[in-house]
Amino acid sequence: MKTIQILGSGCANCQRTYDLVARTAQEQGAEIDIQKVEDIAEILAMGVMSTPGVVVDGAVVHSGSIPSRSQVASWLEG
Repeated sequence: MKTIQILGSGCANCQRTYDLVARTAQEQGAEIDIQKVEDIAEILAMGVMSTPGVVVDGAVVHSGSIPSRSQVASWLEG
């Protein structure tokens, strides 16, 4: 099971990113532990300066925009 964190203040783009990841995982049948991280200090500590950000198993894989569905699908593989 992958742990995916969505980093952001709770803005509309952050929520869309959360929904996209959750929906794509469900469609692929991937088991994930999805979490929202809204604490700015914690987000900055991960090196993310622009939200929404996405962290997969401890590694920042995206920041600054809503990822594409194909990007999300690639994170869920393997």
